[in-house]
Amino acid sequence: MTGKWKLALGAVMLALAGAAGAAAPGAAGEPKVLHAFLSTGETGLDPAVASDIATLALLENLYDPLLRYDYLARPVKLQPNTLRAMPQVDAAGLTYTFQLIPGIHFTPDPAFKGKQREVTAEDYVYSLKRLYDPELKSPWLFLLEGKLAGDEALKAKFSYATAIPGLQAVDKYTLRIRLSAPDPNFLYYLAMPATAVVAREVAEAYGAQMGNHPVGTGPFVVGEWKRSDKITLQANPDFRATVFHAGPEVAPEFRATAAALEGKRLPLVDRIEVKIMEEYQSRVLGFLNGEFDYIEQVPESMKDMVLRADSTAPALKPELAKKGMQLSPFPVLQTYYMWMNMEDPVIGGYSKDKVALRRAIALSYNSPEDVALLKKGLALPAQSPLPPNVLGYDPNYRSPISYNPALARALLDRYGYRTGKNGYRTLPGGQPLLLTMHSEPSMVGRLRDELWRKSLNAIGLQVQFKSDKKTEIIKASRLGKVMMFETNWIADFPDGDNYLQLLYGPNSGRANYARFNLPDYNRRYEQARKLGDTPERRVLYREMNQLIHAYNPWVLLTHPISADIQQPWLKNYKRHPVEFTNWRYVDLDIAERNQLTKMAP
Repeated sequence: MTGKWKLALGAVMLALAGAAGAAAPGAAGEPKVLHAFLSTGETGLDPAVASDIATLALLENLYDPLLRYDYLARPVKLQPNTLRAMPQVDAAGLTYTFQLIPGIHFTPDPAFKGKQREVTAEDYVYSLKRLYDPELKSPWLFLLEGKLAGDEALKAKFSYATAIPGLQAVDKYTLRIRLSAPDPNFLYYLAMPATAVVAREVAEAYGAQMGNHPVGTGPFVVGEWKRSDKITLQANPDFRATVFHAGPEVAPEFRATAAALEGKRLPLVDRIEVKIMEEYQSRVLGFLNGEFDYIEQVPESMKDMVLRADSTAPALKPELAKKGMQLSPFPVLQTYYMWMNMEDPVIGGYSKDKVALRRAIALSYNSPEDVALLKKGLALPAQSPLPPNVLGYDPNYRSPISYNPALARALLDRYGYRTGKNGYRTLPGGQPLLLTMHSEPSMVGRLRDELWRKSLNAIGLQVQFKSDKKTEIIKASRLGKVMMFETNWIADFPDGDNYLQLLYGPNSGRANYARFNLPDYNRRYEQARKLGDTPERRVLYREMNQLIHAYNPWVLLTHPISADIQQPWLKNYKRHPVEFTNWRYVDLDIAERNQLTKMAP
């Protein structure tokens, strides 16, 4: 394992010397202001608590985990962030030793009482312990729970004073983490915002309001902040000298970007103005009017505004291409699926008649119509929970379940779901059968409802839709009070375990919204999570996929291909498969932007 995690030559190097000659934001001329948007409002900016995408996008620019991803390496590769080098790992794969870079400081805050506050190994010990704090109810506890040696002491009676062998500050700059068993994905956890370093003084000073007082060590700091409307990030004047250097690990298609970034000090922009734009049309119109420097994942219902309708492959409309805008189709590490509550009295259970009902629902899903009409061709039919480019993905695996309403009707007939007087099927005992699917109150939500209504009605199943905010649906789902809901999962880290844990029995009530709890699946998952991307694990993954298709707790839908479009003046923009933003790497040609926006009608 030690060799696997050696520092790549193509990593972004953290240079503490020789950085004085590198260009920094605001060195001369007009300030470089990146204009971006988030599709939903942010929550509190506390790494241990936040789990929504909008907030995570902000957190990764404000706080520092030990590791981060190499911006231009494909497949993805980890690199040191606040470390001198990648960690040392013992032969057993249990003990990790991390050497911090001296001289990293938290941004100034009254909690430090006027003193400059340096980051130490003890700060990382404290920050990781916060995930166990029962008062925080961190959704990220699963990353460490049961994995750090001796962490049962933290779970039995939590105290920050409790020392455990799995988490130790050996000296001021040396952190040692010991696992109870090898975990091939462990280092990925240490590149997530959830494991970023926070200062104890800040957490204790602000308590439950810490999320309103972000104090990190990252490349940006919070400036103006109007809740769920606008947030401005300023380049951190105290950010450690970080200079980009590229090597042979850069993906061939990114070599020009690597050359443009070579030797430059990060970040490259002075300020980021982030608007919260929940309305689809406002996002697209804002981009077309030059108000935003890029737009990612153009909403399905808005694609006709920017993409050609007469092209077999995604292509920009000619008038947009003439303006220098660039389209980059991007395969997102994302899976859309519709889950069904395995504990629901109508649709749940493991008996043959219940399995037949769920399988008929899966067979009714009109995947060709979904991909062609709703997704405008920018999606791949999902064959398994794993999207392409995730470790463990099998490009040759094919789902045994595809759109087949005739087979769905025959299956329901066989297991006693007869057609009643109202034209809809009843339960095998003759009782009424009414499905309830939750959905979101948006244009896309209504389009999805109509697709499901048509699909289910075609096989004789009656369905009603209950519309609510996604946050409320998720709360109810964790309590087991939702029958069916269509959602999606985006990779926290690029390994199949991150997806297959969604159906692991002990995760019921957390990420396992389907409350699927099958011993045969659980056993294989427990075996697979101890393995790296090996032939043995791929066999287990294939068997787990087959169990999913046998019992149908999910209807697998699509893996989206994001339509990302950038303005001609935006430089170095490359979408990363795992990280949420690329704000520290992008640059702006201010003169070009000024010229083109003046020319716009």
